[in-house]
Amino acid sequence: MEPVLWNSQDRIWEGREQMSEFLVVHYDLVRKTRQRLFAFLESVPVEALHVEVPGFGFGTIAGTHLHVAGCYMHWLVGFANTRSKPEYPTEEETRSADVAMLRRWFSLSDEVVDEFLQAYGARPTELIYNESEGRIGLTPLWLMTHTITHEFHHKGQIVTLARKLGYAPPDTDLVYPDNE
Repeated sequence: MEPVLWNSQDRIWEGREQMSEFLVVHYDLVRKTRQRLFAFLESVPVEALHVEVPGFGFGTIAGTHLHVAGCYMHWLVGFANTRSKPEYPTEEETRSADVAMLRRWFSLSDEVVDEFLQAYGARPTELIYNESEGRIGLTPLWLMTHTITHEFHHKGQIVTLARKLGYAPPDTDLVYPDNE
């Protein structure tokens, strides 16, 4: 019989270690999928990362990608307080970013996720409150789900931007576990 992880009537969480491991493995798939996008972007001229296309994401491929890295900072550092303060890309970094810089910002995002999962992974349904956000309470599971779905939403915009600019991206859907 499968273990019960969530019982909504009693709000009992069992198998916390399994959920923590699940979140780590889940995010690792996200990281590996992101590498496909980086590999594709390395084949695109750096100037194309900064071509503005109105109505898409944050205007440019680089701007949209750095916005995603900033989302991890906002929610996992700014909201959940896993570090003293979040770091965000500057306007100059956004205007001049190449793929190496995008990778550096996502490396920092990966560190933040690792720290967040160390702090909260075993307590996925415990509410975290942040006074600066209007006394809203969110769970670590919600925060991870939001940041990951946010990244995939904008990944879709990034590959659409690339197509509009004449570059054909590869399949950037979630990697299969056996293709790691």
